[in-house]
Amino acid sequence: MENTMRRVVVTGLGVISPVGNTVEACWNSLKSGVHGIGPITLFDTTDYKTKIAAEVKDFDPRAYMDKTEVLRSDAFSQYGVAAACQAVEESGVIGTLPPERVAVYFGSGIGGIRTFTEEHNKLLARGPKRVSPFIPMLIANMAAGMIAIRFNCRGAAMPSVTACASGTNAIGEAMRAIRHGYADAVITGGSEAAITECGVAGFINMQALSTSEDPNAACLPFDKRRGGFVIGEGGAALVLEEYEHAKARGAKIYAEVAGYGANCDAHHITAPAPGGAGGAACMAQALADAGMEPEAIGYINAHGTATHMNDAGE
Repeated sequence: MENTMRRVVVTGLGVISPVGNTVEACWNSLKSGVHGIGPITLFDTTDYKTKIAAEVKDFDPRAYMDKTEVLRSDAFSQYGVAAACQAVEESGVIGTLPPERVAVYFGSGIGGIRTFTEEHNKLLARGPKRVSPFIPMLIANMAAGMIAIRFNCRGAAMPSVTACASGTNAIGEAMRAIRHGYADAVITGGSEAAITECGVAGFINMQALSTSEDPNAACLPFDKRRGGFVIGEGGAALVLEEYEHAKARGAKIYAEVAGYGANCDAHHITAPAPGGAGGAACMAQALADAGMEPEAIGYINAHGTATHMNDAGE
């Protein structure tokens, strides 16, 4: 293990999203201002105030997994594996390093809640004997585990479970693992599939979800018309790699992960501390870690939940 600080770059991308199931399709949609919001089709919303969401469309997990794997995995794992397959194929990193030097850090805020909902419905309708042995499908580290198995990654296989920050934390921790010599490449990112009867009802009753029925005027962060966020699903993966190794093998390099910060407000289980001091301190950490000044930043990715406290804090 090296003790010197090493540079970390992105050499592969993959995505399954409501606006496209490849990087190219997703990026073209984003550039064109296309959103993926529409009526919820995954369950009957008759009794729900919220009737729209951003669902993944036209996704066939069998393009990435065999039938047995599909039957034994939740949608969040399927999205994660599919995105990872795209990123790994593009990167070409597998086979260039010993398996022990490749890790997986992959986030999910809630894990297999769709599977849990389905099995709980079976329990209520048909009794305990009809419930499947679903526990491995539920746990939040299963996307990371399945990705590690698929690509024979024998380094750490770790989830990050930090609500809406899960994927970002996974990327940051993956960067640190490479920077400090614990791995030479990491498959990282996150996935979520929480558009379920119980999940949507819970968010509605938290007064966090938009109840607009107009897909074009539902997701409105930092707008006086805001009324909460629109729940979505999908998965995104990156291959992070030590810079010198990537350069030596002629890999395509998208970007460098230059800095990372992580902290918490220690304030409330859902509400940010007033004034945004925690978020500001975290950004200052990341800038210091990267050795950059605020003026160098060209883009800020907001949480953007369109709730009063979050918008005010950001």
